[in-house]
Amino acid sequence: MGRSRRAALLAAAGAVALVATGCGAEDHPNNPRPPSPIQLSAKVDNRKVVIAPDEVGAGLADITIANLNDDDVTLTIKGPSDQPVNPILAGGITDVKLNLEEGSYELATEDGSLQPATLTVGPERKSSQNDLLLP
Repeated sequence: MGRSRRAALLAAAGAVALVATGCGAEDHPNNPRPPSPIQLSAKVDNRKVVIAPDEVGAGLADITIANLNDDDVTLTIKGPSDQPVNPILAGGITDVKLNLEEGSYELATEDGSLQPATLTVGPERKSSQNDLLLP
């Protein structure tokens, strides 16, 4: 009798588990993740501002800017969404995080003394939905 009772309990528990998994919403929205942030590098020297790569897709970006100039520099990022950059000490490095929208951006010194760099932003990059081991 003990074995049959235990078997009946296990069968009942299994049936309850199967019924419970079938309950709930019929529609399970699975909105894709945004694209992974892209890493860009920029430098400011005594003649110009340079950014690489200079063509990317829209989405989050992390720009590392190195000031190789002999003087402190203040950059501006102008485009569909303007972004001020804190002054960068001579020989210093700073990071700027921004959400790039489709369009053209110009990275220039605040005083306009150096040749600016142009960043072209295309359509949004693909989702990082199936990328593993992302932070």
